[in-house]
Amino acid sequence: MQDAAQPTPSVRCCCRPSILTEGPADDREQHKEQNNVSPHERVKQQTLQILSNPLSIGMKTLWAFALCLFFVVPQGVAKKRHCMFRVHAQANPQDTAAFATSVHAQLSGKDVAIEKIPRISEQDVVAFYPYAAGNGTYGVLFQLDEHGRIALDALSIERRGSLLFVFINGRPITELAIDRRVSDGKIYIASGLTAADIDLMKKDWRLIGQKKR
Repeated sequence: MQDAAQPTPSVRCCCRPSILTEGPADDREQHKEQNNVSPHERVKQQTLQILSNPLSIGMKTLWAFALCLFFVVPQGVAKKRHCMFRVHAQANPQDTAAFATSVHAQLSGKDVAIEKIPRISEQDVVAFYPYAAGNGTYGVLFQLDEHGRIALDALSIERRGSLLFVFINGRPITELAIDRRVSDGKIYIASGLTAADIDLMKKDWRLIGQKKR
């Protein structure tokens, strides 16, 4: 891809404490065994037990949903970053305002539609390398992880001939013309970044060539 001209730019859970009465010895032994089970396994056992009981379909569905949240939500929490990096693809002008917005393209000088949801973000970056540009700003080479590499590869094939719009820390930095396939997972920004931008990047990512943190 070629770089464009200089940019102008909870769910709250209320649980009632259970009131337990002391049962027979067998029950006490069973409670002891349950107490020795990890919380993770206890949730699985209780959920499977409830799902196997002849309860209403609504209760079964509720517990199945809770089980999904127990396993999925912690994995889906994104790590907070200091530097925001977003790559938006050019959109179809016929897309509604719910999916696209209009920006002024420096390459064509015209207003173009871009997708509101970025195809690549700071969560896809694993390393970077800054360069001093001739105009007093900085350029950066970004190295993407496997998810980002695949996303960029797909974009370079599906959207050849269109533009990618890069935003850093909320500012439009540049436009990239897609003129070839990019399968190495690297995005190069020639200029337009400040020293403050670079300092934020250093808090998030290692330099290309350095060992993983």
